[in-house]
Amino acid sequence: MPGSSLWLLPPKSHPLHSILTTLITSTLPSLFPEIIPPSSTENASELHGMDSSVFPPHMTITSSVCPSLYGSDPQGWLDSLPFPATGSPNGVKVRFHATATGSGDEAKDVKGSIQSQDTFFRRCFIKVVLDESVRRLAGIARAKAVNGEDSEAGPKTQEWLASWAKKFGPHVSLIYGNVPIDEETLAKISEVVEQAGVGLGRSGATDGHGPDRHNGWDGGVVWLVPTDGPVNQWKPIAIREL
Repeated sequence: MPGSSLWLLPPKSHPLHSILTTLITSTLPSLFPEIIPPSSTENASELHGMDSSVFPPHMTITSSVCPSLYGSDPQGWLDSLPFPATGSPNGVKVRFHATATGSGDEAKDVKGSIQSQDTFFRRCFIKVVLDESVRRLAGIARAKAVNGEDSEAGPKTQEWLASWAKKFGPHVSLIYGNVPIDEETLAKISEVVEQAGVGLGRSGATDGHGPDRHNGWDGGVVWLVPTDGPVNQWKPIAIREL
């Protein structure tokens, strides 16, 4: 992935931080070794040197950030971005799509919350609702960090937002890899994810907000991460709490 990326992570104090971390690094690799090769695999070359289970839970808000933008002061640059504060009227609220139940509710994604695309970095992910708060955060990031525009209202950024939404949109990855995932396995993964405490609008967790289900988080922590090397070398060079 060229350049650097801006990620939004759930707050460390939020239950989803530990739930998703455990799913990504432990539960899913142990239950589905056929699609998540261990880091010591002899087939490491097929993963382009990438360890497929070392990344933290995050939603990428933009990629392709040129390092020349932040230069020798990545923290100062990240702090300068005009992201809305948590709790403000425009503060970001990350919410997972609800799995369709067959009720005809248009607010629910017919493909389900857990999806897969034939791309290493989107092999398996939780789809996130592209509401106005997520659109605004991603738009500000893209405008300032990539497109050289003053705000998310710029024409290049508006075009990118439309393309982003159509191709894959906001999501939280669970699995990186090259092995295709069929519908049956995807359904099993969905069950494991929900049993771990992620609210997907199924199995009696109708709103995702019960004591044992969490369907998103407010605010979070933004990481600036150079992503032009192997996944196991992806580390933040600047961090900002919203």
